[in-house]
Amino acid sequence: MIGSRLGAEGLTGRHVLALLCGFFAVVFAVNAYFVTIALSTHTGVVANEPYRKGLRYNERIAASERQAGLGWTDEIAMSPDRSHLEVTLHDGSGLPVRGLTLSAVVGRPVTTREDVALELAEIAPGRYEGALALLTGGVFIADIEAIDPLHSGAGIIYRARKRLWLKQ
Repeated sequence: MIGSRLGAEGLTGRHVLALLCGFFAVVFAVNAYFVTIALSTHTGVVANEPYRKGLRYNERIAASERQAGLGWTDEIAMSPDRSHLEVTLHDGSGLPVRGLTLSAVVGRPVTTREDVALELAEIAPGRYEGALALLTGGVFIADIEAIDPLHSGAGIIYRARKRLWLKQ
């Protein structure tokens, strides 16, 4: 049966070689495609300078404990027209936290290519806002850092992170 499909000579060494080469050509082409796709997306880098950050790990734990002791709560959101990032801070008794200097970085969770850094201004007691134009929808991460200008030696006194889902 196989001999009748291949002609009078049947299955020869050249046919086997051509089938083997064709098979591996398809495997190499598919692998090349997947490697190209993998290299053009997420780099896999979780943290820049992980060694230096590891050395300061205990300092970060102490800062987190100080922040938890403040008892502050936050609300982080995009304005309905996506033109501003809005942050509201309240202390443990529900009063607005005033007079801070806030900065933020808003970007995609898997890449830093679209990250936007911005400064937020206090527009009402405890309410901070910064101009930001996000043209596309999808998932974003907003990282907020607050500094008290009256106690500038204290460094960052409050950090917050929130995942924002924006419709297309």
